[in-house]
Amino acid sequence: MRKMTLLFVFALSFSFASVFAQARKELNFGYIGINYEIPIHKDITIAPGASTNSSIDFLTVGVKANYYFDNLFGISNAAWDVYGGANAGYAFWIGDDHDNGAGNDDKHDDDFDIGGQFGVRWFWNDKWGVYVEGSYGSHTDFTPQIGLTMKL
Repeated sequence: MRKMTLLFVFALSFSFASVFAQARKELNFGYIGINYEIPIHKDITIAPGASTNSSIDFLTVGVKANYYFDNLFGISNAAWDVYGGANAGYAFWIGDDHDNGAGNDDKHDDDFDIGGQFGVRWFWNDKWGVYVEGSYGSHTDFTPQIGLTMKL
């Protein structure tokens, strides 16, 4: 039931992204998350969104901040982006309780989640791109991600 709730939240997030897309620069959606990137500086973005870990145990709703290293690294090719940043949000336990053994009782608590991410993105045309990202949070182990970016 909790995993069905997660799928509902992702579907709802995607519908909100379509409604509010005019105020957004880019929409990123992958196999474990969705966010809307809003530029606040030529090299910095913030991105409210929702994500989970690869085992679909936590649903984290929060915001990411990314710094794009393109200008710093002298990447003049507009097709590539290299970025890294921090994230913060609230993690909800949505996994099964069958693996909640002795000594792990607080592992499955809902709580504030902070972490970081790094990634690279490549645009194959003016509208669409693909990204590969690695992230880590206080409630999740290292989580690799892959997804699509749509320029709005």
